[in-house]
Amino acid sequence: MENPISISMLNDFIFCPVSIYFHSLYSGVEKNLYQGKSQINGTKAHETIDNNTLSNKKDFLYAKEVYCEKYGLIGKIDCYDINSKTLVERKKKVTTVYDGYIYQIYAQYFAMTEMGYDVERLIIHSIDDNKNYNIDLPERNKNMLLKFESVIQQMKDFDMDNFYQTNAEKCKKCIYAPYCDREVIDNDVD
Repeated sequence: MENPISISMLNDFIFCPVSIYFHSLYSGVEKNLYQGKSQINGTKAHETIDNNTLSNKKDFLYAKEVYCEKYGLIGKIDCYDINSKTLVERKKKVTTVYDGYIYQIYAQYFAMTEMGYDVERLIIHSIDDNKNYNIDLPERNKNMLLKFESVIQQMKDFDMDNFYQTNAEKCKKCIYAPYCDREVIDNDVD
């Protein structure tokens, strides 16, 4: 068996594969030393899930560890409502439903269904404004499913030695840019 891919890394890989390296490199370092405000706020917003203190309702599963053998994925779900059969991925503030968010909830969906849970609905929840974004189940969105499978294959085949970021906007938003030798340099001269 190959090493499983962390579900949380799907979104990071889309942003920039090298960010996964830095995320791992700094895993034991105090986050306040390198994270930006949005990352700190996102971590804070997730604490209730990670510490299983969001709710004590018996009809909900929180922070359940999951594994998907089919795709070789491992991680945790945020929330599963047993009664409505709804899987929820929580984000601090959703302004755009990025593909990476959908890939994360797809990964959770496949893991949960392999584990015997019936999942009929997928939601991305924006904590700050309490908005829900309904996401089609993978079998109802074949194009997104193919993109999901493609990203997993890209992660398995990734070669850091041959990767260079080409999107300067991603580098501008990256908390690791000051430490990265793959950063896109803006050579525009005014």
